[in-house]
Amino acid sequence: MREGRVWHGLNPEPLDTEPQLEWTPEQRIQDMNSLGVDVQVASTGAQFYYYGRDAQAVAAMHRECNDEVHQMTIDFPDRFKGLAQIPMQDVDLAIAELDRCVNQLGMVGAMIDDKVNGKTFDEPEFLPLWKAAEQMGAVFLIHQGGSTLVRPRTSKYHLPNTVGNLVDRAVTFASFVMGGVMDACPDLKICLAHGGGYACYGVGRMDRSWDVGRLPQIPQPPSAYLSRFYYDCLTHSETALRMLIDMAGIDKIVFGTDWPFDMQIDWPVSWVLSLESLTQEEKEAILWKNMEKLLGISSA
Repeated sequence: MREGRVWHGLNPEPLDTEPQLEWTPEQRIQDMNSLGVDVQVASTGAQFYYYGRDAQAVAAMHRECNDEVHQMTIDFPDRFKGLAQIPMQDVDLAIAELDRCVNQLGMVGAMIDDKVNGKTFDEPEFLPLWKAAEQMGAVFLIHQGGSTLVRPRTSKYHLPNTVGNLVDRAVTFASFVMGGVMDACPDLKICLAHGGGYACYGVGRMDRSWDVGRLPQIPQPPSAYLSRFYYDCLTHSETALRMLIDMAGIDKIVFGTDWPFDMQIDWPVSWVLSLESLTQEEKEAILWKNMEKLLGISSA
């Protein structure tokens, strides 16, 4: 394996189900070393979204969260890059905090939920945020914050995680595409966690909806937009990852692990390297090249 950087994204889960809830940066680096991960793009957990609470109070809390992550990147500049928390319930406050984090603190973007108090991201009120982020070059990692579309029906069998998260990601893909956001913001950088959920698998049905005239607001079928997004490799399936690569493009797949939660890949670097259907060039693209290009970082 190439000397240098293997990139790792944090995908948090509800607090009451996870084995490692507290850690120091030093402990985290030890785990990264054991996994073969050189650099991690880190944020505080999705438990800190709090989009339903008072916006000013949450903005202050997010500022503290972001300052802590920023300090990690200062103390260990070769090991961590930072993703911000932003108060999505107030777009002006969200833009202000994203601007502070990206342009003053050098963070690379923000991690946000699939929805804000029931609203999807095609709502016009969010467009100024996407425009501002596009101008900043900020990356959004979309990751659910607990409740999913499945949870109101059942919480059995870990389905809110294993199925619900994937449903939510497909809805988010559809909202950005069918709502015209990706046409309005051609340089917007969106990464859909967990391999984009069911977006690739279900995009043919979305295309049919476009064919029969149900989506007149977009100039191309939804499948044409798959390559406009980034996706982590967290499919837990070689066949699914191969499909994602073939449909979205190898240059859009980045490395993820779900560390330190129960759905993590046990040995993620080894898993990617072991996949027989991927070429060596594709493995290197996933493990480090794509993320370095996405974040505009030169190889050491």
